[in-house]
Amino acid sequence: MDELLDDLLKKIKNGTYPPGSQLPSGRELANAYDVSQSTISRAVARLREQGVLIGRPGRGVFVAESGRL
Repeated sequence: MDELLDDLLKKIKNGTYPPGSQLPSGRELANAYDVSQSTISRAVARLREQGVLIGRPGRGVFVAESGRL
């Protein structure tokens, strides 16, 4: 999961997922990284705890405007 976290953070830092943007769905990320959706959920939860991502109920997961990278 560390490689997944590192790659997501890299994509946030390089602007692939800029502040305010929505991440692809858990299913799309699971397919892209060839991991289970539960692995994606754990990675997203960790990044939410760090303030990098925010969840918006019914809308999805977004990159925080002032995420701590």
